[in-house]
Amino acid sequence: MAGCGRGHETIWKAGGMETKPHVVVVGGGLSGLTAAHRLIETGSRVTVLESAPRPGGKLHSSPVAGVPVDSGAESILTRRPEALELVADLGLGDRLTHPAPAPARLYSRGALRDFPSGHLMGVPGGLTALARSGVLSWTGTLRAARDLVWPATTIHADVPVATYIGVRMGSEVVDRLVEPMLGGVYAGRADRLSLEAALPQIVPAARTRRSLMAAVREIKEEQAAKARDAAPGPVFATLRGGLATLIDALVDRVTAAGGAVETSTPVRELRRDGAGWRIVAGPPGAERAVAADAVVLACPAPEAARLLRVEVPEAARELERIGYASMAVITLAYRARDFAAPPKGSGFLVPALEGRTIKAVTFSSVKWPWLAEALRAAHPDEETVLVRCSIGRVGEEETLQHSDEELAALAVADLADICGIGRPPVEQRVTRWQAGLPQYTVGHEARIARARTAVAAHPGLALCGAAYDGVGIPACVASATEAARTLTTVLTERVAHGAGPALSD
Repeated sequence: MAGCGRGHETIWKAGGMETKPHVVVVGGGLSGLTAAHRLIETGSRVTVLESAPRPGGKLHSSPVAGVPVDSGAESILTRRPEALELVADLGLGDRLTHPAPAPARLYSRGALRDFPSGHLMGVPGGLTALARSGVLSWTGTLRAARDLVWPATTIHADVPVATYIGVRMGSEVVDRLVEPMLGGVYAGRADRLSLEAALPQIVPAARTRRSLMAAVREIKEEQAAKARDAAPGPVFATLRGGLATLIDALVDRVTAAGGAVETSTPVRELRRDGAGWRIVAGPPGAERAVAADAVVLACPAPEAARLLRVEVPEAARELERIGYASMAVITLAYRARDFAAPPKGSGFLVPALEGRTIKAVTFSSVKWPWLAEALRAAHPDEETVLVRCSIGRVGEEETLQHSDEELAALAVADLADICGIGRPPVEQRVTRWQAGLPQYTVGHEARIARARTAVAAHPGLALCGAAYDGVGIPACVASATEAARTLTTVLTERVAHGAGPALSD
């Protein structure tokens, strides 16, 4: 385990008996369960308190057309090692599987089109590829070309993504290429999202290079060179049976090691109690106090802010400023014969200005061969195609006021028009993620740095989760691992100075 000191145990002796320090983890999503797993490895006794009826947060699956299908996050970025290390650590390496080599496309100007080759999160790296793609109008392409001849645009502080890229390449590049990519990751808007936080690869080039397009081309060339030197392989992966099985494995590992994972247990308050902490948790009328030597807040930023308001008000003020976007995932099962033509590619993104309800579509059973195999086993006499539609961006809350049936009907109508699907789906599932994605708005990195500085003044307290260092699974695993490492260091130092454990619950 990177950075957390595997094999080292922190043990206190109280009254001649060996006692493990008790750590409470608030939040039982991927980040909280990973932090719990890492803390148990280094000798802590851990209790995970989750307010929802089930653990896992946005990692969840349920059957559609007789096979388990993820209703939240569905893939792991393999270019970062943290999630793959966790998968291996949990003994799930033999279940790793990769997508079929079918690239995603873009619905732009009334047609499905290929992304221009050499782009970086939608920012084009070459004028010829951009023109050939047909994603932009000729006017938009000529406007993007100005980047190659204009003087440098100097930026000294964080700015919205749309501001910098719009100045360099024009609004069509922002609206038709960059915003759909950012919408898929954050459900956010380019005129609000932070350039530093959302497109960190571009920031150094933005501050040192004249042409953004030339800088993107160089970045892509460097990435390609590194990929050639590294072990070859797909960029994404998942687990057979669904990525949500990662949660099952984490819960099993934590509980088998003596940890507790309590669901339907909201945390009411957090107070400092000597060298430790006092947590009040439980449903109304059944609250109880829990003593802890250390606490990990692995809950959404607004909840962390509420719990920190008394003891760490400086951090609470920063975290209260982090907004969230809601979204819905519509999973549809179609008969393959109802498509006008077999789906091409793994799916497509839809710019907001196209006026569609859906913002992204994944042909799940095309993208993931394991799902296609499972569907063939479940339906040997009828080829079935699973389609996943994402709906909802920040500022589009009105769309999500529709009922589940209405949302599904809107998605079906868009698919019928874009993909030529002649008949309704044979099965559908609607999953809503209320306030599901944190918004990395301008100043996000400085905001998080101030919050962490305030929290660091209170040893035995740590933050982790999607609101801090990235919304992807590897980033969440890394954030949780770092929180566990920080608390392990604090607890070890207490042992070295002869401090005792918190009182029993």
